[in-house]
Amino acid sequence: MTKFARIAALLAITIPSVAVSQGVPPTYALMGEGGSAIGTVTLTQAPRGLIVRIDASGLQPGWHGMHFHSVATCADAGFKASGGHVHDAAVTAPVHGLLNPNESDRGDLPNIYVGSDGKAHAEVFASGLSLGPADGRLNLLDADGSAVVIHAGADDHMSQPIGGAGARIACAAIK
Repeated sequence: MTKFARIAALLAITIPSVAVSQGVPPTYALMGEGGSAIGTVTLTQAPRGLIVRIDASGLQPGWHGMHFHSVATCADAGFKASGGHVHDAAVTAPVHGLLNPNESDRGDLPNIYVGSDGKAHAEVFASGLSLGPADGRLNLLDADGSAVVIHAGADDHMSQPIGGAGARIACAAIK
């Protein structure tokens, strides 16, 4: 086996089966309370997850929890129809929290910060997620899609079920 063939074989083992999009990444409207557009969520497929970019305005200054929820709907008051956080189907009792040693909730994301002008611009990485079928990753574009939800307060990354982040104040349907 040539050196190139050995490297190619090694790469074939470590690269996930989903193709990384070479085109423009999808951008979704971020809706605020009352149904008005307050920004965008852009999801860029990466080899082992997604890069999540948030651009928003009209939010209260401070830290806000942000999560992927299980249903692509943002039409109801309080965005409750977006369901709970996304998680692996095999997990019957998902545990919330990026700081939780038993973490199994794939919807957990870092907090975002909103400046005194009410604007947030953030980019975070969400491992284990995909915008299509991928070995070992959760497909956000399943039959009912998913949603990015921003909460009124900060997520402490440990408390159950949502880290004390409070009410849902913004939502982007991912479908």
